[in-house]
Amino acid sequence: MKDQNSYKQILKATSLFSGVQLLNILFSLIKSKFAAILIGSIGMGILGLFNSTLNLASVVSKLGLDISSVKEIVFAKQNISSEKVDSIIYILKKLIWISGLIGSAFIIIFSTYLSKLIFDSQDYFFSFIWVAIALFFRQITLSNLAILQGQRRLVQLAKANVYASGFSLIISILLFYYLGVDGIVPFILLSAIFGFLFSHYFNNYKASISKKLTIKETIIEGKDMIKLGLTLSVTSVFSILTVYLLQIYVKNVGGMSEVGFYNVGFLIINTYVGMIFNAMSKDYFPRLSAVSNDFKKANEIIVKQALVGVLLVTPIIIVFLSFASTLIKLFFSVEFLAIIGLVSFGLLGIVFKAASWSMGYYFIAKGDSQVYIKTAIGFNTLLLVMSIIGYNYDGLRGIGISFMVYYMIHFFVIYVIMKLRYQFSFNKEFLVTFIVCIC
Repeated sequence: MKDQNSYKQILKATSLFSGVQLLNILFSLIKSKFAAILIGSIGMGILGLFNSTLNLASVVSKLGLDISSVKEIVFAKQNISSEKVDSIIYILKKLIWISGLIGSAFIIIFSTYLSKLIFDSQDYFFSFIWVAIALFFRQITLSNLAILQGQRRLVQLAKANVYASGFSLIISILLFYYLGVDGIVPFILLSAIFGFLFSHYFNNYKASISKKLTIKETIIEGKDMIKLGLTLSVTSVFSILTVYLLQIYVKNVGGMSEVGFYNVGFLIINTYVGMIFNAMSKDYFPRLSAVSNDFKKANEIIVKQALVGVLLVTPIIIVFLSFASTLIKLFFSVEFLAIIGLVSFGLLGIVFKAASWSMGYYFIAKGDSQVYIKTAIGFNTLLLVMSIIGYNYDGLRGIGISFMVYYMIHFFVIYVIMKLRYQFSFNKEFLVTFIVCIC
């Protein structure tokens, strides 16, 4: 009965966000279809490079506060008081404003350099200024969503995501139809603004504080949150930087169209399938954080989450592998059939990712920064090297094969670390299910 209740809790939270993610997937598929037709592979390449720049700048400037604050809010809500929760939220908002302004300023200052580095031309420098403004709105959005997640206000969090995704779809169709490739930067900016507006509307939480803090006092009070956040930020930077460097490498070797194909391939692998991980994480991370000091309970949660993850991704992978060419032509265009090899092999690695992802989250929940940083740097370096070698030998399909092998290695290494460091183990139920799903 206890196990059934645990699985029900996981599935209830996951189903809430899976419903949201299904809508997001639908919106994203329609958006991708129109983008593939209206701006083509070259436009998708340009969009991918701008988004990667925005993602990298966001990861650096937010200092991991959107994740570390969730852990702090959850802990304070369960173990301390509502006054402490209000204090954390106030500090988070102020820190995010400061970091967002600094991040945006850096992009503006280096806009000409970024234009030349990424596009071999200074013509895009003004575009990066608009991207800098989009960064600021995205940072504020992340703080609003973190507050909703930390307080377990999952319905409001889901609504904020759905409305933002829906408006992003409408904006993309209008801009790409009327402006083509020139609509890419306005699309990024307006998406960020609407994302902020919806997150602000659904958050609407007013923190009650006894006194306002100066910038210096805010940093001092938020030092624990910043410390954990910096750890998460460093590892996230390496993850985004790996993708960024690989995109630039593919552009220099294969051209902008190849970058477009690469982006669409990983849009399917990491966005469509990855939305399941995103759905699960909304409830999983707070639950795991709450029992991070009791590893027996944590072990149970990790195994159950891994089992649910594997069972959820397997049918999606099977359907895509069975109808790959049809689905790509349906959701994109005939031009993008070049990504079949990349996506097919890449998706096979997702089964292993479902298991290793569930284990790896414990490093964050536990605050085990040493292991988290070392594994993140090591694995991202390995992924970049393997992907470059794979691309040189077999083009886009070689990247897909590298991705699959990488996640096999990732799964076994993370398991060994968890076993040696925390005496973690999978039960028979998971192992049998995992093997069946792989087969």
